[in-house]
Amino acid sequence: MKALILSGGEGTRLRPLTHTNAKQLVPIANKPILFYGIEAIRDAGIKDVGIVVGDTAKEIKDAVGDGSRWGIKVTYIKQEAPLGLAHAVMISEDYIKDESFVMYLGDNLIKGGIKDFVDEFRQNTPNSQILLAKVRNPERFGVAEVDGGRVVRLVEKPKRPKTDLALVGLYMFDKNIFKAVKEIRPSWRNELEITDAIQYLIDNGYRVESQIINGWWKDTGRLEDMLEANRILLDTLKTEINGIVDSESSVEFKVVIEEGAEIIKSVIRGPAIIGRNVKIINSFIGPFTSIDHDVRVENSEIEHSIILEGSSILGIGKRIGDSLIGKNVEVYRLDKKPEFYRLMLGDYSRVGVF
Repeated sequence: MKALILSGGEGTRLRPLTHTNAKQLVPIANKPILFYGIEAIRDAGIKDVGIVVGDTAKEIKDAVGDGSRWGIKVTYIKQEAPLGLAHAVMISEDYIKDESFVMYLGDNLIKGGIKDFVDEFRQNTPNSQILLAKVRNPERFGVAEVDGGRVVRLVEKPKRPKTDLALVGLYMFDKNIFKAVKEIRPSWRNELEITDAIQYLIDNGYRVESQIINGWWKDTGRLEDMLEANRILLDTLKTEINGIVDSESSVEFKVVIEEGAEIIKSVIRGPAIIGRNVKIINSFIGPFTSIDHDVRVENSEIEHSIILEGSSILGIGKRIGDSLIGKNVEVYRLDKKPEFYRLMLGDYSRVGVF
């Protein structure tokens, strides 16, 4: 059995950050989102992994390499344009050949991994198996209608959903999916929709089964979802201090401080993670904050935020919250004091706040 990870999306909902970053490489709890998916696939016993890449191919290849660090073999498959999930399947036929495979969306997180789902697919051998989750806003997703575990109808982002069962970014297929993706036509979005391909299987008598996921799952395509995923993963941490914490600082609750980090005259209140070579001086880092490596925070307060590598936050008089700040960003104080900041900044930005 093989795996296919889709990492070719443009990340439009996370712009401007994704003008300069692959959305799948934005870190959650200081680890790129894509890496969680790779680890889940490896832990399910799958060693051959194809990664579909687009305009950010070089960045993803540089980050993932040949897969040997995870004990897997990675093959890259170039998608010339983001023409839909079913199109990504179509161009991967030469790689998959006649094998069954798992398709995993590279910006999704599934807590607890996927091993149990893959094992059930292997045991029951349907033509396709999809994962579903109950959601509050099904109109944002592909939605399934189910009868006794069998999927009878799929609709992509319906205006009036008939159920609250959304497709999770994990699919399992046998070779028949390749016939399906060749038979369907582009949607109004000019994309080949995977929901249409699965519906083709249903309409033509193939067996499509479903499992409802009981744990949490996140599509991290929006800022709010990314911050929530960060919060959930940080809450699983155990305190581990490998950096320097001076006598005038305090570290409270679940906090990871990585090697080379320095905490000076500051309070770190977890769950939080402080990356390598970070300097926190006379500052407060509140719950559900992840700070990537080589960041400097001085005379500032941050909570419920993600700060990427190489950035600096200096002299901010009020607390920064609910924010995602890109790489090598400078945030510094000018003359006037704000009440509250909510920021989403791309790489190499410079922001002076009043």
